[in-house]
Amino acid sequence: MPTATARPRRKRLAERDLLQMPSDGRKYELVDGRLQIVPTGARHGEIVSNLIGRLHAAKTPTVALYSEAVGFRMRSGNIRSPDASVMRRERLPDGVSPDEFIDGAPDLAVEVVSPSERAAELLQRVAEYFESGAQEVWLLLPDRRQVYCYRAPLEVQTLEADDTLTGGELLPEFRVRVGELFE
Repeated sequence: MPTATARPRRKRLAERDLLQMPSDGRKYELVDGRLQIVPTGARHGEIVSNLIGRLHAAKTPTVALYSEAVGFRMRSGNIRSPDASVMRRERLPDGVSPDEFIDGAPDLAVEVVSPSERAAELLQRVAEYFESGAQEVWLLLPDRRQVYCYRAPLEVQTLEADDTLTGGELLPEFRVRVGELFE
C-alpha cells in the first residue's frame, strides 16, 4: 500500500523577512505568514500618483499622508501596505511617523484595484483594515471608473464617474469628481 508523503511545511515568514525584500519595483505584503506580491502596473502607478497629489493638496498638519511604501501592522499579524493612506498624527508615537512599520491601520486606507485581484481577497483586506483601526477604506476601480467607499466593513457607498468623492472630517478640503481620478 503506497504511503502518502508529507509535504514540507512552509516556514512562516516574519516582519524581518519582509524588510529584507529587494527594492525591485514590486509591492510586497506579509499575509498569514507568507509574502504576497501585490499586482501593480504603470496605469496603477499613475492613478496612485494622481490621487496622492490631490490628497497632499488637501492635507492638514494634523494628518500624515503615506504612499504604498509604508507598512501597517494589522491586529492579525499581517503587514498591509495600502496604495495611499492617511493617519491622524495623534495616533502616531509622539505625533511623528516612526522609522519602522506603523502599529494599526491608517484612518483612511486606499487601494487601487487591479483586474487580477479577487473580490474575496479585497473584502478580507477591507475587514482587516477596520479590525485594526481604520475609519474609512476606499477601493478605486479603474475599469469601472468607480470608487467604493467603506465607512464600516459592510457599509459601502458606490460612487460613479460623475459623483464627488470627499475626505470627510479627516480631510475636509478634499473633493474630486471620481472620473478625474482615472484621467
